[in-house]
Amino acid sequence: MTNPIADPLVEVADTDALSDTVILDASPSGVAVVMINRPDRKNAFDAEVIAALRQTFETLRDADGVRIVFLRGAGGAFSAGADLEWMRAAAGFSKDENRQDALALAEMLLALRELPQLTVALVEGPAFGGGAGLVAACDYAVALNDAKFAFSEAKLGLVAATISPHVVSAIGPRRAKSLFATARLFDAAFAEKIGLVDEVVDDVASLEATMERLSNEIMACAPGAVRASKQLVEDVAGLPIDDELLEETAKLIADRRASEEGKEGVRAFLEKRKPSWTV
Repeated sequence: MTNPIADPLVEVADTDALSDTVILDASPSGVAVVMINRPDRKNAFDAEVIAALRQTFETLRDADGVRIVFLRGAGGAFSAGADLEWMRAAAGFSKDENRQDALALAEMLLALRELPQLTVALVEGPAFGGGAGLVAACDYAVALNDAKFAFSEAKLGLVAATISPHVVSAIGPRRAKSLFATARLFDAAFAEKIGLVDEVVDDVASLEATMERLSNEIMACAPGAVRASKQLVEDVAGLPIDDELLEETAKLIADRRASEEGKEGVRAFLEKRKPSWTV
């Protein structure tokens, strides 16, 4: 298979309205890269970054040609969490202003989680607070072995409220309790052990190779089936395995078998050829 990320990057859409704190590019084959671009601040969040990320994710939601989305930070840092100047300003906010501020972050994370494409966090350097929340909201995460993580809110007298649904979903309630309560710094190996990270690699070259491998894997899968598979997990997680669930899952596979993708995939398998969606 060809390298789907080797082509020169082109814009998914007109991104002139986006802040230059977030850069969105995609290859012609459908590999998108979202870059948080505040290297001088270790890609820390402020209101502008949060708004730009949400707008970027909303752009990608409707980008039918995009098959996989990588999220990373510029300059060797994923995200150090909340920007100090932003936190200083928030100290003077009213309760309602703080609620709106927090809601903007929560809505941005949800927009990331609900993207129909496979989403992959590429973690270099720090991923603290909301930065670690971004990792948890992605479907998959790859980290350099010297990356560092922390849910550091408790050290500031705060709680990891807006990121908590994604973190608890990723690592489970027991791990989340201890890491939220201690605000402990932990490394990539521990992040992999608890399920926050899926792969740990040695260097940037290995990170790039992993991007290529994951892109090739996703290009072999039908876009609609990827979308439906992600939604399936959201729909069945935590539900009892009862007659209603059996009926719903049977209906889903029946619908997929009757879909154009399903028919094409089975035909391609029987005819020993690649299906139409492969690159």
